Amino acid sequence: MQHNVPEESGEPAPQGETTPESSDARVRQEHRARHLKSEPATHVPDSAGQRVGKQALAWGKELLTIVVIALVLSFLIKTFLFRAFYIPSGSMENTLEINDRIFVNLLVPQPFALQRGDVVVFKDTQGWLKPQTNVNGPTGWLSDVATFIGLAPDSSQQHLVKRVIGMPGDKVVCCNNDGKITINGTAITEPYLFPGAAPSDTTFEVTVPEGHLWVMGDHRNNSQDSRYHQSYDQTGFVPIADVEGRAVVIAWPLSRLGFLGNYPDVFADVPQPQTKSVSTSADTTAGP
Repeated sequence: MQHNVPEESGEPAPQGETTPESSDARVRQEHRARHLKSEPATHVPDSAGQRVGKQALAWGKELLTIVVIALVLSFLIKTFLFRAFYIPSGSMENTLEINDRIFVNLLVPQPFALQRGDVVVFKDTQGWLKPQTNVNGPTGWLSDVATFIGLAPDSSQQHLVKRVIGMPGDKVVCCNNDGKITINGTAITEPYLFPGAAPSDTTFEVTVPEGHLWVMGDHRNNSQDSRYHQSYDQTGFVPIADVEGRAVVIAWPLSRLGFLGNYPDVFADVPQPQTKSVSTSADTTAGP
């Protein structure tokens, strides 16, 4: 029996069968969906004021970050590596001049050892200086900030700066027949002295006790150093524990920018002391 299939029908195609019309519609829908997904969202441009505001905010955040990092690094450097000090007197001329700013290496005397010839800054725990009445530089909160980050000297405790001449156990004598200081019997020639200044205008003979230093200013006739205080109040020996560090750089003024040496050649021939004496006695005359 033969069945005739009608050429056209108003009925929908059975489920699962695809007509050319439905296939074309599906293709168009998929194409439209892909087009919508790929088309970027409509962007409303910022006004000039909004752009300036966003740029200013971003710049402010960067600046704040830089300032915070700089303050933290400065504090860490000041605390563990270097510290700034101000020179108020001429006792170390011409090595250091009045109003010089110096940086001190805080890694001396620990973990790096002191040496003869080092220029050191030490705390005035023995009362060498008069009570401080005038502090140079900024005052108030600005001074506190500058001190905190290491750009200003700490005025909470007075400090001195001198050159190490005698180490623990050294016998330091002034002067031999040539007018020179001797250390453990060896005379030294001191090129860092103020022009025209003698190694010492006073005589002395001391043996530096353990844990202490014998220090002198480079401007010998303008320095109340170990000589003066040994004869005046018997505090001429400086405890190593009081040493803040070794001065290594003149940072200001820029015209004097440079490194500070410890003149190793001056002390190269000085023998090490045979014994570590604990004596604090000394035969001195009045010093400057």
